[in-house]
Amino acid sequence: MEKIRNIAIIAHVDHGKTTMVDQLLRQSGTFRANQAQASTERVMDSMDLEREKGITIKAKNAAFQYKDYHINIVDTPGHADFGGEVERSLKMVDGVLLVVDSTDGPQAQTKFVLKKALAIGARPIVVLNKVDRENSRPNVVLDMVFELFLELNATDEQLDFPIVYASGKVGFASKTWPGHLTEEIRNGGMTALYDTIVEKIAPPVANPDKHFELLVANLDYSEYVGRIAIGKIYGGSVKVGDPMVCLHKDGRKTKGKVTQIMSHAGLAKIEIPEAFAGNIVGIAGIDEVYIGETITDKEDRTALEFVDIDPPTINMQILVNDSPLAGKEGKFLTARHIRDRLIKETRTNVSLIVKDTDSAAAYQVSARGEMQIAVLVEQMRREGFELMVSRPEVIYRKDEKGDTLEPIENLYVDIPQENLGDVLQAIAARKGEVTDMKHATKTVLVEAVIPTRGLIGFETDLVNLTRGTGIMSHIFKEYGPKRGEIVTRQNGVLVSMEGGEATGFAINNIQERGILFVAPGEECYEGMIVGENSRPDDMAVNPCKAKALTNMRSQGDGKGIQLQAPRVLTLERSLEYIAADEYVEATPTKLRIRKKILNEDQRRRTAKQSAS
Repeated sequence: MEKIRNIAIIAHVDHGKTTMVDQLLRQSGTFRANQAQASTERVMDSMDLEREKGITIKAKNAAFQYKDYHINIVDTPGHADFGGEVERSLKMVDGVLLVVDSTDGPQAQTKFVLKKALAIGARPIVVLNKVDRENSRPNVVLDMVFELFLELNATDEQLDFPIVYASGKVGFASKTWPGHLTEEIRNGGMTALYDTIVEKIAPPVANPDKHFELLVANLDYSEYVGRIAIGKIYGGSVKVGDPMVCLHKDGRKTKGKVTQIMSHAGLAKIEIPEAFAGNIVGIAGIDEVYIGETITDKEDRTALEFVDIDPPTINMQILVNDSPLAGKEGKFLTARHIRDRLIKETRTNVSLIVKDTDSAAAYQVSARGEMQIAVLVEQMRREGFELMVSRPEVIYRKDEKGDTLEPIENLYVDIPQENLGDVLQAIAARKGEVTDMKHATKTVLVEAVIPTRGLIGFETDLVNLTRGTGIMSHIFKEYGPKRGEIVTRQNGVLVSMEGGEATGFAINNIQERGILFVAPGEECYEGMIVGENSRPDDMAVNPCKAKALTNMRSQGDGKGIQLQAPRVLTLERSLEYIAADEYVEATPTKLRIRKKILNEDQRRRTAKQSAS
């Protein structure tokens, strides 16, 4: 146990955390020279979506050997929507590598994960990354980190943190930084960071003389052995073939037998015959096991304590696709298919809650944020599912007096100074209150308190207002009094009144009314939204109208139509864009927006009834 170190690596989105893990694995000799992975960037981000978005979504385990030490490393997501992954991962570790960009300094997500890590007593090592960049300012950033530790009530021991200056991309680490990259530092590689981990992170807190007990912090699945419970062994040891008992949260006890024990060598899972206290392993043999439960040797043992995670703040409905084009593009279409897939997701994602609704074709999904559900829907459509998704709605609560409370978040926005007025206006329109502003040479860091409702669609607005240079992050703060109505979409939409293929002739006429979402040749149906109106009300249009030809038409008439390129909405943008009476239809090949009620007359009747 003295030769084991369990660490998590935490950072804000895009601060170089995953690249840092790659270097640790590579330079420790984990990858053989002939392994293809050794040349792959960001090997920890193994999901396609993670590579495309450039973020970590799932917490992942890896391990490497340094000298005679076995170092387990957990890569945690940096986005607040995936906070459930972070909280449970931290239960397995004794120390954290806090990776901070030496130009940007600590951001909101750094604060979010660090707060959780310090609360469980983990020992931090501060890694100032990207110090070799021209505009890096490691000394200023170090002061900012120290202030953050004070703000988060770190203990005296935690405040006495070791500092390592590094570049994950170039592949060096040093305990001092002379202001430029020297040959000596470059040749030293990551050795300074390896040594700091071994010296400063304590061996795992566990009791080898106690009975066997493991706290489940993550789940994996194998076609051959079924569900694999991943966690840290807090006591004793376990061998393949040993009897075991799972102590469930509801008091039930399930017996099983250890069929396989998995450890890590790099990213690869390897089978081992026996595991000891302090190590992070995967154990197969019990099918019904969930995150937060305890696996032990006998029925009369007491369960280990599991940290509660922050509650979901967003609700959305996922429904069976019932559009006129349903079933043409996907393989999995039925309510049973969708329900089974959602339930499967909740088994490995503790911050997601799925409930049945009054309708057999609809399921309510609660999560930390719209991005978490958007990632799930994107995964499902890539797997061949067809489904519809409703607009995100926040989860309200009532206080003792019966007043409505809504989730409130701390918002942090880093923007160029010339965009300050526009961004402040956007925050105010979304019922946000600015609490602090810090001016740098060319940028401003704005801190605000804003309802979760106000954050829906805000990221897209920020990108548009700052031409892509604005950075935002947010953390759940509390439930507070409801802050009135927020108007997120100023314009109405153009709704198709007919089905068929869109024609260039019709689109040429419609594009004067607003911005189109469809191109000629695309399949449309009645009730499908084909564009954004330039006015605030919805308008019915016919994108499938063909040109009426007569025998009197001159040869040159109608030539030279100039069509504007349609606006292409991503899944996240579509979910932010839709109104309460609309759905996003997601299939493996298409994303469409549609009205819940497709027929225009029926929509009008329903609107009149609800108004009266």
